[in-house]
Amino acid sequence: MKSVAVFNNKGGVGKTTLLCNLASHLALRHGKKVLVIDADPQCNATQSIFADDEIEGFYTRGSFTIYSIVRPLSMGRGFTKTLEIQRSAKFGLDVLVGDPNLGLTEDLLATDWVQGAAGDVRGLRTTLLFSHLLQKCQNYDFVFFDMGPSLGSINRAVLLSCDYFITPMSLDIFSLKAIENISKSLTGWRGKYENGLRLVRDPELDLEVSDPSWKLKFAGYVTQQYTFKRDSHGNARPVKAFDRIMSKVPEVIEENFPTGRVSLADLNLGSIPTLNSLVPLSQTSRKPIFELQAKDGVVGAHFSKVKEFERTIKGVSERFLANVRAHSL
Repeated sequence: MKSVAVFNNKGGVGKTTLLCNLASHLALRHGKKVLVIDADPQCNATQSIFADDEIEGFYTRGSFTIYSIVRPLSMGRGFTKTLEIQRSAKFGLDVLVGDPNLGLTEDLLATDWVQGAAGDVRGLRTTLLFSHLLQKCQNYDFVFFDMGPSLGSINRAVLLSCDYFITPMSLDIFSLKAIENISKSLTGWRGKYENGLRLVRDPELDLEVSDPSWKLKFAGYVTQQYTFKRDSHGNARPVKAFDRIMSKVPEVIEENFPTGRVSLADLNLGSIPTLNSLVPLSQTSRKPIFELQAKDGVVGAHFSKVKEFERTIKGVSERFLANVRAHSL
């Protein structure tokens, strides 16, 4: 099992759209067994995958959500013993549904982080709640975390539990600055976390996590939401304003994220142009974009857009899988 965070602390870069379509493509086209964990208190992945009546049912019935993972810890009862998921046939994957109450745990995680960095076992156990959760997910090929746009304590706990992270970017100067902020935060978090681990007598026994070491590796980035024109050969080219930013991305990535066994060129998983009305159609039908059909409202030129998107997400999926294999060598 490989755990993957889809993360950028800048909002509006298409994190959830990328996650849902990449995870679904791996499941439906590559035959992978995939779990999506909605760790965003805004619950965007849950809303994108399930119909409104299903979502209403989850919360009126008191279904198991991601908050069910955190609540026992917040009450001093230790890690949860169970894991309940929901199935999405249209996306071909399982989901641990999100919960707005997850946002209430930011203060708890922040306080216990400080204590954990000083070697306090209880603080580290709270910080490792997602690592403990992942131990219950070993029957999956991939577990994807959807995350909110912040450098807060929830996202910190997710990132230190994961094997990999990928970053969707919009082509503007603020996304480049966000990469620098992420790098600085990861460096600081890792130093404090590893210092806390060194102060624990027997980390695996005391923390109930089989491998509490920092494992996070960068598996690539996707540029999104650019406008393009066709060149004389019919190839899509970003307009100059976006092209200027795009040319700076590899340098910023190289300066801030260790590439490991993956080449800088391979870290560029792909570029997704503006999808116009395909995203709303996907959200309304609760289907991945590459699965949209006429019955979902696709008409006219949108059919070619759907095909173009499937080619794009196919390339993203293949490069992502290749990068994971390279990191694993």
